[in-house]
Amino acid sequence: MAADSDPESEVFEITDFTTASEWERFVSRVEEVLNDWKLIGNSAGRSTLGKGIYTSGTWGEKNQDISFADFKFNITHYFLKQESEKDDGQDMLEEDTFPLAMQDLLCMNNDFPPRAHCLVRWYGIREFVVISPGTNCEAIISESKCNLLLSSISISLANSGCQVPMFVQIQQKWRRMYAGECQGPGVRTDFEMVHLRKVPSQYNHLSGLLDIFKSKIGCSLSPLPPVIIAIRFTYILQDWQQHSWPQQPPDFDTLLGGEVGAVEFGKLPFGACEEPISELHLATTWPHLTEGIVVDNDVYSDLDPLQAPHWSVRVRTAENPQCLLGDFLTEFFKLCCRKESTEEILGRGLAEEEGKENSDISSALSKLTEPAATVPISRLSVSSMVHSARKHIRRRRHIDDSPLNTDILNSVLLFLFPDAAVEKSSENSKKKPAQSNTGGKAEQDKKSDNLYLQLKSAPSDSLTYRLALCMCVVNYSYGGLRAVAHLWQEFVLELRYRWENNYLIYGLAGGPPDLRCCLLHQKLQMLNCCIERKRARDEARKVLEGSKESERRSSSHQGARPAQESSTSTKEVYPGKSWDSWSDSEDEFFECLSDQGDTEVPHAEGNEDRSKKKAEGRLHPYNNMTLLNSTEPLYVPVTQEPAPMTEDLLEEQSEVLAKLGTSAEGTHLRARMQSACLLSDMESFKAANPGCVLEDFVRWYSPRDYVVEEVVDEMDNKVVKGELSARMKIPGNMWVEAWETARVTPARRQRRLFDDTKEAEKVLHYLAVQKPADLTCGLLPCILHAGILKLKEEELKEDIPSVKKTIQQASSQASKLLHPPNHDYKKLEDFINQLMAIETVITRARSLKAKFALCEGEKEDDREELEKFVSSLLEEPEVVVNGAGQGPAGSIIRRLFVNAQKLADFTSDEASLLEEDTGRDRKPTGGSNKTPDFPPPAGREILLRTCVPRPAPYSKALPQRLFCVLMREEFRLAGAFSSDTSFF
Repeated sequence: MAADSDPESEVFEITDFTTASEWERFVSRVEEVLNDWKLIGNSAGRSTLGKGIYTSGTWGEKNQDISFADFKFNITHYFLKQESEKDDGQDMLEEDTFPLAMQDLLCMNNDFPPRAHCLVRWYGIREFVVISPGTNCEAIISESKCNLLLSSISISLANSGCQVPMFVQIQQKWRRMYAGECQGPGVRTDFEMVHLRKVPSQYNHLSGLLDIFKSKIGCSLSPLPPVIIAIRFTYILQDWQQHSWPQQPPDFDTLLGGEVGAVEFGKLPFGACEEPISELHLATTWPHLTEGIVVDNDVYSDLDPLQAPHWSVRVRTAENPQCLLGDFLTEFFKLCCRKESTEEILGRGLAEEEGKENSDISSALSKLTEPAATVPISRLSVSSMVHSARKHIRRRRHIDDSPLNTDILNSVLLFLFPDAAVEKSSENSKKKPAQSNTGGKAEQDKKSDNLYLQLKSAPSDSLTYRLALCMCVVNYSYGGLRAVAHLWQEFVLELRYRWENNYLIYGLAGGPPDLRCCLLHQKLQMLNCCIERKRARDEARKVLEGSKESERRSSSHQGARPAQESSTSTKEVYPGKSWDSWSDSEDEFFECLSDQGDTEVPHAEGNEDRSKKKAEGRLHPYNNMTLLNSTEPLYVPVTQEPAPMTEDLLEEQSEVLAKLGTSAEGTHLRARMQSACLLSDMESFKAANPGCVLEDFVRWYSPRDYVVEEVVDEMDNKVVKGELSARMKIPGNMWVEAWETARVTPARRQRRLFDDTKEAEKVLHYLAVQKPADLTCGLLPCILHAGILKLKEEELKEDIPSVKKTIQQASSQASKLLHPPNHDYKKLEDFINQLMAIETVITRARSLKAKFALCEGEKEDDREELEKFVSSLLEEPEVVVNGAGQGPAGSIIRRLFVNAQKLADFTSDEASLLEEDTGRDRKPTGGSNKTPDFPPPAGREILLRTCVPRPAPYSKALPQRLFCVLMREEFRLAGAFSSDTSFF
């Protein structure tokens, strides 16, 4: 038994040699990604690429993360999107056809693309895969790791049959070093790269680079197949000093001078304070050369830029150049985030002293009822007079030390209220309506396509719009936040002065507040409405006083009875109170401006009945209608105008009405609140039509609610009979209840629907307590409106189609941002940055037009070509110069380089000039020291390619390519060398 159990107790250890290592898992993962992206199989057969497609075409990109053990990699597939990809299966080529990437190595249609991935520029390929270290991973520097990755991608390509070239990014990322491989049926291309800081002297020319290329391909054929060469030299122009300044220098003699870009009030500045174009890059290209045609070695070179057949230009713009319009808008927008009140900014003393006129209205009105008293003796004392004088002196000194200069403040106020300078006498001011020209406003609105309605701003000639511009200029140039608070305080004081003295506010359209405009504009319009109503009452009072005086004069000739009637009518108008105290008391009444009934009644015939003499407040007969219960004509009464309201008052009213609920009592109360105007009109109608009934009122006020039909009476005659509609006959109808409670009261003796005194004080209080931040938010739509108009105006001068389209898009975007009650400040900031970008583009266009302007003596036919050239520079990464150095644009570019070279040469000779001034001999400059037209090239790119058999003479002839970059601090060789893997 023991012997049988021994074999069962033995343990056999099995080694599994199929377990995958981390390296094998990585290779397998790469193959899976290539499979997922469908990069397996033959990629050849697609059409040859057209010229410039690498720049004009659309590039696609796919990303995925893979890992090698715990090291993260990112694998990316770059490819050119082509419409012809659908035709891949049409031409089934032979199995041994070269991969597509190898065909691209020899294609000459897309050499030196101005905007593409660096591998596309160096190798000319349209599709490739890159494996690079992940984000927070170290660069692959060691040679062993590089070889491990290269062997990994080589195995992945071989196993999957992928013919798309695959690269591995090695060394530090800033060096842009790549190594890669492309495999096809029996062929392979190795992508190698050299990157040095300095250019070796023996390879600083074409002949030395040709030696490298020939030695690398190692072809033993004799003669060697021709090497095709493409060369591009890039020259950089950085000196623009021979041109005018971006902004005119300030005029220190003017009031508003002393600062670059200073503008008069009512305008926004525009343009850059620095040169928006930092560099101009001229690329001179020799596209198709063969070895032996040109000579370029360490002794001599044929590569003269003036002889290059192709010129192309690109401009490098300054990063975020300082532009005035953008600065003004940004600084003004920053005020929205300030929390200080006006008192905190200006100090409580100045606010109190200058705001004494802006005290509570109750104390001012109480003085009207106080008995007149003599001045107290204490106020006549010497100490009191000295104290008062000191207060005035202190206040005057405080104003001199105020944030805003007195001259500037006066000029701003005169700009905002120009009628103050024109209308000096009070009589002229009160007779002449201080309104801006509505015709000009209408034309401006048509030109701007009613932009202010889209932005909920204000008309461009209104007081609100001009106030916003002044606030913006004052904030940027004349004191910032404190100056804004000071100007606002003075503005509110001016409005109160106009209200108290019945001066209409200049620059506001008549009528009720326009709810399509910003709230601040509505408030100013409301104040103007109050002034108009107040003036109307005063005019009506003068008319009545004049008629009273005429009645008194006539009473002396007509006896005692007319005088008694006149005194009676006077008592009705003034029941024991003065006019002003009547209008401002608790029982406030409205006095109509044109009350024809009052003027007609005294001239009534003596034989008229008593009821007609009692009629008051008539305008004119209504459509020859008569009252239903009498033969008297139906008169249209003088009615009160409905109370104007701003949007915030409407919101308050709607909230109050909504809080009443849906109960019967709440509904009834809501209806009574909404029928105040109806009740007023009923009372006016009763006063104008004594003896009338509800049906008479409905016939005039709502004809649809009075149904007229023909009926046949007892005598078989057709009779027209009318009655109220079914809606009016509903029990508890509000019209019936209002008619029963309505008194016989003309409009001039009714309680005012619109209490202009109360509403004006509410508006003035609203304006007085506005913080600068609230004011800025209220004026922000106007400022953005002004900014868009300024951009449109400047774009019109330059005529840039892309900018015009961008401005239209910005306008529609602004309308969405400015309409909500609570603005999104982050989106508004982004929008202002967008306006700044538009301004930058326009200033770039202006700078380029100034540099490429036609000079005297040049052909006018070239103007159109130059304008097209400048517009292309703004929109395209690189623009071809027609005619190279001999064309109109090429001549200007050459002149710019010549002038810059002369200036540089002049600067280099300054030391010699100093030596000459000190008496030393100066080295004479002769013709041999002539300044060259162009500086040394900042960069040289040389592309060499050929098709030779490698590695043996009997191998296939395969494409070979070497791209060379020679710069002052960089030397790069990017080679693609193909070899035959079947016969070698």
